[in-house]
Amino acid sequence: MTSRTAARLAWGTAILSYAIIAACLVLLWLDRATIGSVGAGPVGDIVFAATLGALGALIASRRPSNPIGWLMLGVAALVGTSGLAALITIRALLAGVSPHGWVRWTAWLENSIGPPPLGALILIFLLFPDGKLLSRRWRWVAWLAVVSSIGFTAGVALDAAPIELSPHLPKVGNPIRGVPALAGFSNGPAFLLIAVLIVVAMVSLLLRLRRSRGEERQQLKWFAYAAGVSVGLLILAIPATILSPALSNAMFTGAFSFGFAFLVPAAAALAILRYGLYEVDVVINKTIVYFSLAAVITAIYVGIVVGIGAIIGSKGNVVLSVLATAIVAVAFQPIRDRSRRFANRLVYGQRATPYEVLSEFADRMAGTYSVEDVLPRTARILGEATGAVRADVWLRVGAELHATGSWPSAPERDRVPFADTEAPEVSGASCVVVVRHQGESLGALSVQKAPGDPVTPAEAKLLADVASQAGLVLRNVRLIEDLRASRQRLVTAQDQERRKLERNIHDGAQQQLVALAVKTRLADSLVGRDESKAHEVLAQVQTEAQDALENLRELARGIYPPLLADQGLAVALQAQARRAPLPVTVEADGISRYGEDAEAAVYFSVLEGLQNVAKYAGASHAVVRLSQAGRALSFEVADDGQGFDPVRTSYGTGLQGIADRLAALGGMLEVRSVPGAGTVVLGTVPVHKAEAPEGNHIR
Repeated sequence: MTSRTAARLAWGTAILSYAIIAACLVLLWLDRATIGSVGAGPVGDIVFAATLGALGALIASRRPSNPIGWLMLGVAALVGTSGLAALITIRALLAGVSPHGWVRWTAWLENSIGPPPLGALILIFLLFPDGKLLSRRWRWVAWLAVVSSIGFTAGVALDAAPIELSPHLPKVGNPIRGVPALAGFSNGPAFLLIAVLIVVAMVSLLLRLRRSRGEERQQLKWFAYAAGVSVGLLILAIPATILSPALSNAMFTGAFSFGFAFLVPAAAALAILRYGLYEVDVVINKTIVYFSLAAVITAIYVGIVVGIGAIIGSKGNVVLSVLATAIVAVAFQPIRDRSRRFANRLVYGQRATPYEVLSEFADRMAGTYSVEDVLPRTARILGEATGAVRADVWLRVGAELHATGSWPSAPERDRVPFADTEAPEVSGASCVVVVRHQGESLGALSVQKAPGDPVTPAEAKLLADVASQAGLVLRNVRLIEDLRASRQRLVTAQDQERRKLERNIHDGAQQQLVALAVKTRLADSLVGRDESKAHEVLAQVQTEAQDALENLRELARGIYPPLLADQGLAVALQAQARRAPLPVTVEADGISRYGEDAEAAVYFSVLEGLQNVAKYAGASHAVVRLSQAGRALSFEVADDGQGFDPVRTSYGTGLQGIADRLAALGGMLEVRSVPGAGTVVLGTVPVHKAEAPEGNHIR
């Protein structure tokens, strides 16, 4: 069955039930003078059918696979039919129709279709709220409820005892030939079995409540309370028959007419209305808005046209109608806004005012919460303040937004693309506000409202106000994330350099030294036997020893170049420039000696920049400039290559390594480039002048 077919069937059954209820109300109105003498039974049936008909239609139309909605619809139709049959029988008997005529069939119908709703009620208790049994072990209770309700119905239908609708009306005989052996069966063992099953179903409901958590517990709490009160009255009514039949009847009436007919449906409605059960809150919201509008507009027309018209007479009815129409036209928008706020408050609960939201957010920022804790709390504050079904705080990382704070749970997609030129597109979001600080886009706030619940101007203003305060928080979060990532990259780079150094030593200098040891032993063995051959081997040892020394010097330059330690940045960079694959000019006027950390950071950053020029720039010439301004040492690597767009291109591993190296000393990196006009890499580190470092170096 498709969802559309299920919805049509559900609402069609509900309409049929309400048509039966309307017929019952007509009969109650016609018999209003004498209905008090027959008790409140039919009235309880009408209330029961009305509440379960609406709830069943809402649930079955939204969740066709959940049997609870269809059970409620079935109960509403059966109870409504039973009440209508009872009212028809009562009206006929009051009008003097013979109790031996056709009224026997309406009385029999009213009496026979009463038991099935009790079986359905047991199943509702067993299945609420998800439509599934608590476990497979409870299947026997469900099957026994079905079998016992069928047996109870058969016993009532075939009972030969006359039917008594009221002590003040004549008894009506069974129109079909009853079974004398079943006399009293429906009021004895069958009813007792149904009562026991209701108690067992109540135990299942309490066990489900005990095991539930979170939202499901809120849904079950009031329903279990209402069911417990109703079942408690039913249990007390059984032994009360011994003490006082009148008291027992009053308890039975309270259990069925008040408990099962009103209290239990009201608790189910509360679960749906207050806690979003079955996702019918949108339908309820719209219904409340439309009914509120209709009630207020009707009140205006009745008050003006009927009320004032009765005072001034019928001559002014046209004028009063025009006046009422004008008032409705002027007041329609304010009335609709107030109706929507009333419906939102009733369905979604009380929402915080914008001042309360901003105040709580400021407390979070100023409190002892960690930065990571502030963002999820901010999402929760936004969600609760706007009545949203979800809220997210997004942090910009490169050209993406990452979800760093979410309520009530993490989104399906925790990363979305982002560009400064346009607002980000967050799937399902009703409103997205970019968070900026000092003109820089740092992230975004997004909320997703329920369908049919739009973002109001006040809520949009609230989001903008929170976004204006959240800029500093997101900047701090991003700095922390950048620091963590930088530390991780530095550790990774150090590990890679260690492995590279180990590999170079193993494959280069170590192998050369092993070969030298072998040839030295060979030369020693030749001394005294073949002097010329020994001298030849020693000459080879001398040459290879010089090669090993050069190899070790090359390795040392990768760790800390001896030339940099001895003569400083300018000389060391000029030596590297002469080895570069393209012409490189080094301009280093006014450069002195600095601490080892600063000189090494600038030296290796410049070398990395020159490697990037050689690999990617397609340049014909490069310039390295060194300068000092105050307590900052600056360098610049400029080329005349093809350039790129820094906005669309993020740092590669080379530039990111330079940025991390400089940031570790409190410095910074800036990249300027224009497509077709070359690239300039600029960096600075804080320095103080120092003497040339002392120590032994490989020469």
